[in-house]
Amino acid sequence: MELELIKNSILDIRGKRVILDYELAKLYEVETKALKQAVRRNIDRFPEDFMFQLTKEEWKLLRSQSVTLEIGKGHYPKYLPFAFTEQGVAMLSAVLNSQRAIQASIQIMRAFVLMRQWALNYQELQEKLTDLEKRFGQKFTDIDQVLNYLIQKDQKQVKQGSRKKIGF
Repeated sequence: MELELIKNSILDIRGKRVILDYELAKLYEVETKALKQAVRRNIDRFPEDFMFQLTKEEWKLLRSQSVTLEIGKGHYPKYLPFAFTEQGVAMLSAVLNSQRAIQASIQIMRAFVLMRQWALNYQELQEKLTDLEKRFGQKFTDIDQVLNYLIQKDQKQVKQGSRKKIGF
């Protein structure tokens, strides 16, 4: 499972970074319906800061922004999707309780951590760049290329390593 694929599934909704239920179902290799049933059976494990259901307006806006969605009957879910935060994804792996769910959750957690680290590093770099641009009175055009290179380099380094199992 590639971190870039997971990173592209992470959306910013209501000021939170989330992954929608149908994206998680693909990653966990289960049907969305089964994922939602597991969540509903264990709803007390998913408070609002772990998971929430999109409103009709949010879903409509999200669909209008995505040009890859197909148009027509049967191409959209019947019910509004659930949005899972990082904590919700961790809880979901416990609810689904399969080896695939555990491995997918590990990769998803890595993607969230990578994005958080990148955001902090980017903010710090942006502040320093702004100071330099003010000091020298010019814009630096090659900075985006360097930042993209560094991001890709970091993503390649955060790969799942194989390690021996400890215990029984």
